[in-house]
Amino acid sequence: MSKKNNIDELKVDFVTTSPIQKLSLKYLWLYLPIIWFSGTLTLIQFIAFWRDYYWIPILFYLLLPAVILADIFIFIFSSLLFTKLLLILVNLIHKPKEGIFSIKKGDRDYQFWCIRRTLKKFVIWFMRNCPIPYVDIIGFSWFGVKMNFSNSILDAWVDLEFIETGKRCFIGQGSAVLSSMIVGQYLIIRKVILEDQAIVGGQAVVAPGTIVRKDTLIGAMSMTSLNQYLEDSWVYMGIPARKLKPNKYAEKRRDVVVKRDVEAGEKYEMKIENKENSE
Repeated sequence: MSKKNNIDELKVDFVTTSPIQKLSLKYLWLYLPIIWFSGTLTLIQFIAFWRDYYWIPILFYLLLPAVILADIFIFIFSSLLFTKLLLILVNLIHKPKEGIFSIKKGDRDYQFWCIRRTLKKFVIWFMRNCPIPYVDIIGFSWFGVKMNFSNSILDAWVDLEFIETGKRCFIGQGSAVLSSMIVGQYLIIRKVILEDQAIVGGQAVVAPGTIVRKDTLIGAMSMTSLNQYLEDSWVYMGIPARKLKPNKYAEKRRDVVVKRDVEAGEKYEMKIENKENSE
């Protein structure tokens, strides 16, 4: 089978089968040193608090909620730090790269993808369940995903590598942005780009290699295909996602921005003219 026919077959399989990503359970032991390291730091802090304030009951119970919250953050961020150190070591041994790889036993790209994914999922799960919102954005950025606090991720799954987002991107509840997935006997890793104001509707799936241009909207329960290119300022719907209509809301927003800039320029010119006349 030629390379082109192989890729075409993967595209078909993606939209006709489940995009669930497999993960080898044999790497779960990697959680043990992370839990031990983070738990030790957390326990040291709580024992110090207990030792200093146990004999002052009123102050102890007043401070206890704040200490518990602090311990949660100590555990999360120490897990983040130790996971990052492990990932640096793993990436030095085998650098992550894009491509189509076999998931057969002995394939290093597949094995190291499993290791990276296992390590990252642990700490990101804790950060996404943190009582303070947007903490998970820190985790994504720490692991190399280009993301900022203007983005909104409403209970969606976003892969933890080869993802790049612009400003004010919205990823709806239950949706998935995948830079990697398994189809048949192949692991596909392709970079996904969401440009400024890109919107992924609820329960939609963005396939590896998808490029979503500025102001483009992917409708709810839609699915892009492998390496799909979505033009700017359009609404896409369906499986696979197809052009439906221009994004009129993006056009209105641009009109408002242009009008505001023009009015600001006119006011500036009038101010200069009045100043010259007064002189």
